[in-house]
Amino acid sequence: MVTPAQIPGWLTALYPFTPRTFRTEAGAQMSYLDEGPRSDEAVLMLHGNPTWSFYYRGLVRALAPEIRCIVPDHIGMGLSDKPENYPYTLARRIADIEGLVAQLGLKRIHLVVHDWGGAIGFGFAARHAGQIGRLVILNTAAFALNRIPARIALCKAPVVGPWLVRGLNGFAGPATRMAMSRRALTSDEARGYLFPYDSWANRVAVSAFVQDIPRRPTHPSWATLAAVEQGLEQFRRRPALILWGGRDFCFNDQFLERWQGILPAATIRRIADAGHYVLEDAREEVVPTITEFLQLG
Repeated sequence: MVTPAQIPGWLTALYPFTPRTFRTEAGAQMSYLDEGPRSDEAVLMLHGNPTWSFYYRGLVRALAPEIRCIVPDHIGMGLSDKPENYPYTLARRIADIEGLVAQLGLKRIHLVVHDWGGAIGFGFAARHAGQIGRLVILNTAAFALNRIPARIALCKAPVVGPWLVRGLNGFAGPATRMAMSRRALTSDEARGYLFPYDSWANRVAVSAFVQDIPRRPTHPSWATLAAVEQGLEQFRRRPALILWGGRDFCFNDQFLERWQGILPAATIRRIADAGHYVLEDAREEVVPTITEFLQLG
């Protein structure tokens, strides 16, 4: 667990927040941001792999003057605990978010999801549909699609995968370049994304997220993801905004087409020259668009 006092000055300049902590039912300390006016209504922002709440820093700054923003770091990610033997599964991820939301007493939740945050967020939402308001979807999935890029498949392979991801930082490191298209991250932005993942031990969940991608019914998270997908029907007419980076090497336009079928009433904006980190890559367009969509007054 990284405490606020341990956050270096160069990172504080980009991430000017004081994280809080929550102990999950499985016994790990989760770091999360709680910014904005206290209310039982909040925007819940869920990151994926290999990012952390740092990904949402600009959106938090834009929204927090008007609405409460809750932004957790999944266990093993960001500033949260990184236990070697945590149950790093989709089901546990969903349960961790359920526990945090219950602890905070939130009654009305607007979701912003990216990457693995889609499956986690819609897994939570399916169980608490009456609490869910607006939906913002950023290059993610909450359903199975028989496609995995070769470079991710390699990181998922037994033995060699953990060696690449944990030993050589061959997932989080390349992502700082490959997930961008319109622009390059500054040196401090790239350092910010990599700050939590500076050792074999601290990259445990980066590898675990890759290993948790279900490819067949025997996988431990297959049934959980199937249940998440079944629950999507509840949100067919819910107010939704889809902002999509057109140059995503992983979540390509096949995923966008699936979302169009699942959420036919959604407002969709495809940003042709933006990469997987669409919120970062096209922030001058994406942040104001989300802010306007989530103006709730």
